[in-house]
Amino acid sequence: MYKEISTLSELSQLSQSSHSAPTGTETIVFTEADIQRTLKRLTHEMLEANKGASNLVLIGIVTRGQYLANRVGKLVQEFEGSPVPVGNLDITLYRDDSPNTFKETTESMIPVDITGKDVVLVDDVLFTGRTVRSALDALNAYGRPASVQLLVLLDRGHRELPISADFAGKNIPTQKSERVNVQLNEVDGCEQVTIQK
Repeated sequence: MYKEISTLSELSQLSQSSHSAPTGTETIVFTEADIQRTLKRLTHEMLEANKGASNLVLIGIVTRGQYLANRVGKLVQEFEGSPVPVGNLDITLYRDDSPNTFKETTESMIPVDITGKDVVLVDDVLFTGRTVRSALDALNAYGRPASVQLLVLLDRGHRELPISADFAGKNIPTQKSERVNVQLNEVDGCEQVTIQK
């Protein structure tokens, strides 16, 4: 279940490793082992739903989604014995929920023509749905897939658009004011998911 962080030393360790220092109570909802176990389960669910990986393309939404997509891609190869195309998608210029100021972007990398493919978008957290809508808009430039599915580590609710995950690691009701922090080794040097009140 959830582990409440109560000691000053625990808070200090988190603040040093976090990409945003905690200002209130934090609850750990995923440990590193939980994340690994959840990604294995999600990969199995995805493969079962798609009857294997022969037509799949994994696209991770920058930033943390791309690292999760890479991990899922490695699991697919481990389970199926053959690689699956894995790319990443920067949606910065397609967002409608951030100020119209200069935005630094990274280059999207889509490794194959996605026309006729079953594309699985991968992200860390599903919240309002606006990130996914932006990703769908950005994806249009790369072809017309047979289907687009969504795989997320965590669904926290509060949708503003009619978007849902096909594969969700965990559904966790949150308050809109709470902050969900996903930390991955590739980006943050530590691995956990916390909710900050």
